[in-house]
Amino acid sequence: MTLRLFFQALIKFISGILLVGLLIFLPTGSLSYLNGWIFMCVLFIPIFLAGIVMIFKNPELLKKRLDAKEKQKDQSLVVKLSGLMFLAGFIVAGLGYRFDWYILPQWVTYIASGVYLLSYLLYAEVMRENTYLSRTIEVQENQKVVDTGLYGIVRHPMYSTTLLLFLSIPLILGSVYSFLIFLVYPLIIAKRIKGEEELLEKELVGYREYKQKVKYRLIPFIW
Repeated sequence: MTLRLFFQALIKFISGILLVGLLIFLPTGSLSYLNGWIFMCVLFIPIFLAGIVMIFKNPELLKKRLDAKEKQKDQSLVVKLSGLMFLAGFIVAGLGYRFDWYILPQWVTYIASGVYLLSYLLYAEVMRENTYLSRTIEVQENQKVVDTGLYGIVRHPMYSTTLLLFLSIPLILGSVYSFLIFLVYPLIIAKRIKGEEELLEKELVGYREYKQKVKYRLIPFIW
């Protein structure tokens, strides 16, 4: 671990808290939005703990994820669309609280929070199983096909877990209208998966055979 990496991670973490906090609480015009605080906790506490673990156990993985920038034009568009989805979803949830649009019952928030935390644990397991994981689409030096654990169920378990994570966010915030916005995520991620598999088939030895072995991309028995 280096001090530079530590401060880089710390700055991004604090910046994330400030950005998400502004997007959620500024539209509400109030800090009394309980669902917003619950979401901030389930989002940033696991990120903080995961960051601490990576700093000491796998600083290279942390550095790779902090520095990642998508180079492919099509995939860069996917990232931008995802960012727009988050922007719109957070703002709509905040406005929903402010103007008393239909708010989901509080028990939905608690269940969704549990789903989010469980999904985060699955995400951590995916990272443990596949040390070649990257935030960008690329084939790394000496990379091998991983076909065990969650990778033996679906070909893209990282995206499967993010699907659960992201769709639970608007439910934690208690917003039906925000949930409708987040429903575009499966379409966004389907486009990303298509581009990623085209690259992996060309550049990763054994990936074609892996596709024959594991039939489903994202959701078992569905797709």
